[in-house]
Amino acid sequence: MDPVAALELRSVELQIPRNNKDHHTEDLGLSKLILRRGQIFILTIVFSRPFQPQKDHLTFVAETGPEPTELLGTRATFFLAQTRPENVWSASDFIIGSNSLQVSIFSPASAVIGHYTLKLEISQGQGPGVTYPLGNFILLFNPWSTEDDVYLPSETLLREYIMSDYGFIYKGQTNSITSRPWNYGQFEGDIVDICFEILNKSLYFLKNPSKDHSQRNNVVYVCRVVSAMINSNDDSGVLQGNWGEDYSQGTSPLEWNGSVAILRQWSAKGGQPVKYGQCWVFASVMCTVMRCLGVPTRVVSNFHSAHNTDGNLTIDTYYDRTAEMLTAQRPDKIWNFHVWNECWMLRKDLPPGYNGWQVLDPTPQQTSSGLFCCGPASVKAIKEGDIQLPYDTPFVYAEVNADEVVWLFEGGQVQEILAHNTSYIGKAISTKMVGSDARLDITSSYKYPEGSSEERSAFIKASWKLLEPRRNASSLLDLLGSENLKAKPVQLQLHLARAPMWGQDLPLMLYVQRVPVRDHVQGSIGLTVRFCAQALLHGGGFRKPFWRHIVHLNVDFEKEIQWPFLLPYSSYRDKLTDERLIRVAGIAEVEETGQFILVLKDFSLEPPHLSIEVFERAEVGKALNIHITLTNTLMVPLNNCAMVLEGSGLINGQMTKDLGILMAGHTIQIHLELYPIKAGPHQLQVLISSSEVKEIKGYKDILVAAAPAS
Repeated sequence: MDPVAALELRSVELQIPRNNKDHHTEDLGLSKLILRRGQIFILTIVFSRPFQPQKDHLTFVAETGPEPTELLGTRATFFLAQTRPENVWSASDFIIGSNSLQVSIFSPASAVIGHYTLKLEISQGQGPGVTYPLGNFILLFNPWSTEDDVYLPSETLLREYIMSDYGFIYKGQTNSITSRPWNYGQFEGDIVDICFEILNKSLYFLKNPSKDHSQRNNVVYVCRVVSAMINSNDDSGVLQGNWGEDYSQGTSPLEWNGSVAILRQWSAKGGQPVKYGQCWVFASVMCTVMRCLGVPTRVVSNFHSAHNTDGNLTIDTYYDRTAEMLTAQRPDKIWNFHVWNECWMLRKDLPPGYNGWQVLDPTPQQTSSGLFCCGPASVKAIKEGDIQLPYDTPFVYAEVNADEVVWLFEGGQVQEILAHNTSYIGKAISTKMVGSDARLDITSSYKYPEGSSEERSAFIKASWKLLEPRRNASSLLDLLGSENLKAKPVQLQLHLARAPMWGQDLPLMLYVQRVPVRDHVQGSIGLTVRFCAQALLHGGGFRKPFWRHIVHLNVDFEKEIQWPFLLPYSSYRDKLTDERLIRVAGIAEVEETGQFILVLKDFSLEPPHLSIEVFERAEVGKALNIHITLTNTLMVPLNNCAMVLEGSGLINGQMTKDLGILMAGHTIQIHLELYPIKAGPHQLQVLISSSEVKEIKGYKDILVAAAPAS
């Protein structure tokens, strides 16, 4: 063989199975090379003759994005070296074979994420070189790398917040939190490409593609872009929000089982927003995207979540003397729950101490730097009241810390304060427990115990920063400095006598306790209690009253009365939204003093229960029998029943089945076969919807064994 013959490339082996396994991306498939930054990957290059390091000069070029340049960090040129330099692109630790070269390529932990091309230029001496394509790869964030800004030092947490492709969304009310299963599906074959498609349709990319790509090494930047792109308020985002009651032009937010169908529909229609989403859908889809990109992410629910548009840390609500809730003049609202994300990262843009979990909220509530996005806001900064730190920390602080002021409104003006609730907002902040289907309360991450000196100190610090510049316009500073509200001669509580089931009469119990109060009569007092029931909308809105009731009571000194009454099914049957939320309010008027006392009870009606049974061992490719049972516990038939099944690793896409009518009191049993696709822990999600009840959901955790070796 001629020793001076030009060295030519014959083939390249990307070693996809080995590299994807080493980079924790094998669940994304083996059809393409998918890597994590800050970690080596191995290539084997086959040449036309033996490689001679003294004569053959190899130059590697890695490029991403449009018009890549070294200056923008979207192009890297590096040479073959025996030892690897620190935290720069390199090709090292090579092994020379007969006609082959095995080489370790390293990408720095600060590299831009995205689709890359890798090229090799071969030259000899001073002559011109020949460039060959080696292949393409996708580069993701690397939470396993100590050098990466998203490094998470716990294999247990990584299994939950990167590798788990299912979870739970917590909804309902503080006193009756319900969990709803969700299929994140970040390892479905096409999802990683759709995630980068989302980045490439952002307004930042459209305005300046090269600059946008160059900033994709920064997890803070990428999170903000994704937060803006999950909603469609000012771009071709993934989901269109709908907080009304008409979903006829799309899918009700209650009827989604997971993110995969949403992302695929968005991509298939060229980036046309999918109808419809609400907060838990926005947050769940963002969780899919961020976990897929390599950022540890979880979904968080905040109960009694304030939407404080004017930043004054108070939410004003109004009632008339008949206990009817009235429309506020300002858009401030209290959502019965709100769902956002937390992403784990270093915050090099903040002072020390604010790393870790950061709030990202893709639900379009208000603009941030001109776009509908929110965060990242450091959870630590929220807890300490350090609201001056970016991004959007004052807004998130108010969501968990604002005060509620309840006013009596009569004759076109406010008459008096019925209540000043300092601990009503920001309750039972919840996420899925690591390695478990249970709920984890993380309220203590966001705030110190209510009433503690630390909590008051953080609140005063935050409120001073927020409110002092506009002291004249703030009612809260006046309230903070005011005396306690006038003492009431009775205490009222409203309870449900049993779990509230949709389609049944609802038994309520009013507890009235006479308490000794200075300057009040010691004898019996008379109360007129006016009750009003209204349907609540998830976003804090409400409908007109559908039921009223009046009770007259005489309460003796230091006595207690329990007064039962019934909210009939016939009163609410056609009056609720799909969320089935009810507020029963009561205002008691003390006949002797003219005082007014407010009592409230919020609850969501429980749908019929769905059960899923699997009686055999699950194995890849082997038929698995699923048994689903639903009993209609309502007093009316369920019409137009339809079932949707979903579960990454168990089903490709979705399975659907029309079930027809399920009569009151009747049971339906459904038997079907699945053929599991992937080994490991998976979750089957089942949704049955009907004209009467949109959201009857159940799930089954299924551990799938690998197929036996043949």
